[in-house]
Amino acid sequence: MARGWESKSVEAQQADAAESRKEPKPRLTDEEAARVRRLEGLSLSRSRILQELEIAHAPCRREMLNAALSELDKQIHNLD
Repeated sequence: MARGWESKSVEAQQADAAESRKEPKPRLTDEEAARVRRLEGLSLSRSRILQELEIAHAPCRREMLNAALSELDKQIHNLD
């Protein structure tokens, strides 16, 4: 069992070393970081609404979800 833990530790260390050799990503400005966070939040909301739309049966609920989906798509398009 100790051997298994040891090999996992070595594997993790190798992965960390490989990651540190990659070129560093350029730093984003505050505005760019805020835009990225906003886009990620909108994308998560869109995914959640799509999941809810798959199981919604009531016409009113589906209509509301479709309207929300349309609004999210518009906001995502405006951020791009």
